[in-house]
Amino acid sequence: MSSPATPYVAPAPLEGAARTWGTIALSAATFMNVLDTSIANVSLPAIAGDLGVSPNQGTWVITSFAVANAIAVPLTGWLSQRFGQVRLFVGSVLLFVLASWLCGLAPSMSTLIALRALQGFVAGPMIPLSQSLLLASYPRALAGTAMAMWAMTTLVAPVMGPLLGGWITDNISWPWIFYINIPVGLLAAFGAWRIYASRESVVRKLPIDAMGLALLVVWIGSLQMMLDLGKEHDWFHSSLIVGLAVVFVIAFAVFLVWELTEKHPVVDLTLFKRRNFWTGTLATSVAYGLFFGNVVLMPLWLQQFMGYTATDAGMVTAPVGLLALIFSPIVGKTITKVDPRRYVTFAFLVFGLVLWMRSHFSTQADMLTILIPTLVQGLAMAFFFIPLTTITLSGIAPERIPAASGLSNFARITAGAMGTSIATTVWESRAALHHAQLSESVQFGSAATQSALQVYQAAGMTAEQALAQINRLVDQQAFMLAANDVFYASAALFMLLIPLVWLTRPQAPAAGAADAAAGAH
Repeated sequence: MSSPATPYVAPAPLEGAARTWGTIALSAATFMNVLDTSIANVSLPAIAGDLGVSPNQGTWVITSFAVANAIAVPLTGWLSQRFGQVRLFVGSVLLFVLASWLCGLAPSMSTLIALRALQGFVAGPMIPLSQSLLLASYPRALAGTAMAMWAMTTLVAPVMGPLLGGWITDNISWPWIFYINIPVGLLAAFGAWRIYASRESVVRKLPIDAMGLALLVVWIGSLQMMLDLGKEHDWFHSSLIVGLAVVFVIAFAVFLVWELTEKHPVVDLTLFKRRNFWTGTLATSVAYGLFFGNVVLMPLWLQQFMGYTATDAGMVTAPVGLLALIFSPIVGKTITKVDPRRYVTFAFLVFGLVLWMRSHFSTQADMLTILIPTLVQGLAMAFFFIPLTTITLSGIAPERIPAASGLSNFARITAGAMGTSIATTVWESRAALHHAQLSESVQFGSAATQSALQVYQAAGMTAEQALAQINRLVDQQAFMLAANDVFYASAALFMLLIPLVWLTRPQAPAAGAADAAAGAH
């Protein structure tokens, strides 16, 4: 990174009301951004039905946002130096508001997916820059407190997302899950500009790695399209899927070579030479992919096969953040005194327990049975993100931490999109297998089948309607068993991640914490 002609002097921390209002403005923007990663989850069936596609095709609404967001995150460093951190942050918020408004007006699924991709792309710089501006607002001694407050915002949003999304979908209409961003975004942009405009960072012209960016877009786009379209086109029996796989492999290989030889790479791959970084990033990405895939799967299963409304599904999935809100400040204060590997191990054990509990769900499960694992999962979230970030960034020189933070976030967000596609694909595939196996037991010579047919026909159904009702019950059981398979496999994968965490070499806790706190400077 080149140095400016005149050394940059960081502005003094904010004080009093200015710091309070600045924190509120930054937190509101972060809240709005994170809210949009979860608010559409419980609304997918309604969006898909309104726009004439299947709910599983509707998952593109989530994955398009995540993929575009992941692509934009590595560009934050270059964009902030080209335009200034404050101008980029405020511009990002305003463009996010515009994209949200357009998403609500989308007349078709293809248009909505494109606009969600735009929304995700312009949102890319918001979270890294909110961290940076927030840390610059507080004295160094209060950096931990500032980041704990910021983390609380990112934990409240996933709680509110399903609740708001479900209530709005059932009582107003799904476009309003996007329209509610407009007043929040405008107020956040106005407040941030008023507080931080005079604290703009140095602007300099740096070369952009256009080829690296183009290759990044191509390989991520082709990989995500392959995962999303595979189940509809019979995977590698389709020339389209084969073509996407070939494009992905070639683009990814060329991307690796290019980025390792480029003077100003869009992604600094040399960071993966550090054991703490590659193990921490891999553990974070896989764990987040598993977590997010299951977060998307739960509302789909509840609404399609358990008879839940969007509001009810939101109430069941929302409490995931409650224990996280309670324990995150404790983790933040004690991370310098406890080996972060112990915290992460505890988090993965709890994630495994939660998913194992879910793998025993049945179609008779009541709301309380489904709610308890969700509530417990919040405990795992509190001990997951902060310690893993500390591990990932520990030992990295301060000037390389923005690049490291951007790369690890890029990997995490990409894994979240992939986790969504893989979870829903495996769910459908296993459901088809279970349906075939269960159908073998439904025979006209079977006493159970005849008894069921008589009961339905006695209720006024025709023979065809009675058979359709039995098929519906088989479907319900098949998708429940398939969801159990996904939950059980996810629990096993969380257990396998624990040894990976212990491959790291934690540095002195104070140093690791300082590095992590410096992550957004």
